[in-house]
Amino acid sequence: MANESRGKVINFLQNSYIAVTAVLVVFLIFIPIPKMLIDLCMILNLAFSIIILLSVLATPRASDFQTYPRIILFETMFGLGINISSTRLILLKSGNIAAGGYSNEQSAMVQAFAKIVAGDNIVIGFVIFIILIVVQVLVVTKGAGRVSEVAARFSLDSMSQKFFDVDNRLNSGMIDDQEARRLKDSIRKEIDFYSNMDGSSKFVSGNVKAGIFITVVNLIGGLVVGMLMHGMDFSSAIRSYSILTIGDGLMSQLPALIISFATGILVTGTKSDEDLGEQVKQDFTRDGHIYEIVGIVLAVTGIALRAGTQFLLVPVGALFIFIGYRLSRNQTKQKQALKQAEEQAKATDQKSSSLDTESISMLDPLSLELGYALIPLVSKEKGAELLERITRIRNEAKLDMGFVIPKIRIQDNMTLDPNDYSFKIKGIEYGHANIRLGYYMCMDTGAVITPLKGEKTKDPAFGMDAIWLPEDRRAEAEEAGYVVVDPPTIIATHLTEIIRAHAAEMLGRQEVSAILDTVKERNPVLVDEVLNTAKLTIGQIEKVLQNLLEENVSIRNIVTILETLANYAGISNNPWVLTEKVREALGLQICMQYADSQDKKIRALLLSQDYAEFINEHAYYPADGSRPSVAFDPPDYRKWVNCVSKSVTRIQEKGFQPIILCANTVRQLVKSAVQRDMPGIIVLSDMEVNAAGRNISVEILGEISTNEED
Repeated sequence: MANESRGKVINFLQNSYIAVTAVLVVFLIFIPIPKMLIDLCMILNLAFSIIILLSVLATPRASDFQTYPRIILFETMFGLGINISSTRLILLKSGNIAAGGYSNEQSAMVQAFAKIVAGDNIVIGFVIFIILIVVQVLVVTKGAGRVSEVAARFSLDSMSQKFFDVDNRLNSGMIDDQEARRLKDSIRKEIDFYSNMDGSSKFVSGNVKAGIFITVVNLIGGLVVGMLMHGMDFSSAIRSYSILTIGDGLMSQLPALIISFATGILVTGTKSDEDLGEQVKQDFTRDGHIYEIVGIVLAVTGIALRAGTQFLLVPVGALFIFIGYRLSRNQTKQKQALKQAEEQAKATDQKSSSLDTESISMLDPLSLELGYALIPLVSKEKGAELLERITRIRNEAKLDMGFVIPKIRIQDNMTLDPNDYSFKIKGIEYGHANIRLGYYMCMDTGAVITPLKGEKTKDPAFGMDAIWLPEDRRAEAEEAGYVVVDPPTIIATHLTEIIRAHAAEMLGRQEVSAILDTVKERNPVLVDEVLNTAKLTIGQIEKVLQNLLEENVSIRNIVTILETLANYAGISNNPWVLTEKVREALGLQICMQYADSQDKKIRALLLSQDYAEFINEHAYYPADGSRPSVAFDPPDYRKWVNCVSKSVTRIQEKGFQPIILCANTVRQLVKSAVQRDMPGIIVLSDMEVNAAGRNISVEILGEISTNEED
């Protein structure tokens, strides 16, 4: 039973040692404690301060010691509590102080320190104590506090720049999302640390000032108690209490000095991952000739001064010359080894070049090239607003389309006009435009009341007419009814539209493999069935997903897509047949995409039965499994285009988007027939609408029929 109770107490102390320590430190200030416990606390205080100093020396980066600011507070309160307790002991037990200030009822540590430093000479003790205080206050503590303040200010000032730099490296593909999060967490830790250290350094300086005050009170209080309460004369009182005051002050200030020293070392450290010893070794062994010169100077000085100094300076100088000689010889060997390694590497490169084995420079999946006048849009000093927008574009595209868009590499291109930018996919340009910094693009969407004069241009994303107006006329343009867009938004909108329009070209086998790996984490049975049971290759799955993306169908519901592929792969492994089956499974998602947001109604043109049969009769299915098409004769094709154009124009004039509803057997053929000359037309099948059920209703606006007059 006793062992069980003891175990509970030990477990409680292990789990709550911080809370217990905090309470004891506070009560140490108020509750009188015996001299043995005071001596023990003084020893622990000194030991803790040395532990902190050694821990700081072993910490490469200052921000890695995250608990240091709070440790300083604990150590400061602990030291002050001991100082107050020892002061109480000196004044309470002053009646038995012997001549010279030593007593068995006083702290042994206080008396020992006083005896070592001062002996029987009070003046020497006070001089040493004052020197210690001056060094701590004016040199160590003040310097550490100033460095902490400057480091905190510069860390906060550079925070945004560091975050933008990480975002830039992320968007350019130099690092991945996980590394970017790690770097940002490291920046936040560094900022938090230096911000806390700026305030914690005040604890150190406050501890020194409090120690000085307590020492003065010790001395004055001792004189009052000794002379008035114990009848001691001034000479005896000053001698007795001065020695105890010196011992108590030194005992409290020594740990404080060590803490101040540790603080100074920590805040003046670099951001290198190497510890201080390794850094010092590298810095002081760069050139052995330095030590040789110092050794010669010392030896010559000893010979010149003589008067016995040569017996000390000459041997020390010889030692430095020997150290410099050894360092110079080691450095020569290292340089020779490095030179040989470089020559060997050069020979290897030449041999590789002669065998034509140079590595191939891969094309960037996505790249944004900027003219030199647009560099400020991605400059860290200018805020790098475009970088932040590109990050949002990729995140939004991932949610909209269902896969991770490749990183966009941003680079300058001196061959472009200064105000031009070019967006490329796998080295092929898909977007090019000219914009002007310091100006806003103002577009008339039909709400303009008073037209303004400006340089005419076109919106690169949608081709709308627009004008350029200076920044100082923005308010005027908004009051006139224009839609006002700044340059970063222009580029971001243009990139968004290009990415949506060409998402299928950005999806490759590697991206499909990554998607399958993600699904496999939660649904391994499904992935195994698709790849091993249904025997679908990653290439076939890739083609189905690309077919969906080509018609702006999100593949985010990847589980349903894979389940459908597993269900129908036994019937056909033709990607176009499987695509239609997947579209039917995603019927509600597709229909909701084009339905009116208020009444959930799709307003569409109906393809007549006779035209559906005519298209089916002229269908061509390539033997290699590529996309099916309609083999129209030229007159029939002209009639088809004419008929569809007229019908589409009529509904567009009424403000409806062009949607054709047809039988599922010809949907793919109809889409192929309108793809080239009328790419904006949406083609839905009856099976997709049926899959949506009662969630969607259909309103037929007209019919596309072979009877349509030219």
